[in-house]
Amino acid sequence: MINWQDFEKVDMRVGTVIKVEDFPEARNPAYKLIIDFGELGIKKSSAQITELYKKKDLINNQVIAVVNFPPKQITNFISEVLVLGVVGKNKGVVLLKPYQKTENGLKIA
Repeated sequence: MINWQDFEKVDMRVGTVIKVEDFPEARNPAYKLIIDFGELGIKKSSAQITELYKKKDLINNQVIAVVNFPPKQITNFISEVLVLGVVGKNKGVVLLKPYQKTENGLKIA
């Protein structure tokens, strides 16, 4: 169990996907996502979501990501945020996103 203070350390924000690229160098099928987090700026993430999402369907959609993890190098790419999703029975990832469009960079509480 974690306490409230532990939860408050996790900085989750909403952002809009502005660009999606294939990531053939990744060990598992993945995309490179470029996400606009408003005042926090543009951040990059690697996401293993190719099973359920096509690149064109991700553009202009909002996602929720943890923005205060240290950057992680994945082959030749630096992932700056962790995009959140639900892992299904067949390992397909369903992205978490706001029910309604919101301002980029708003904090998840």
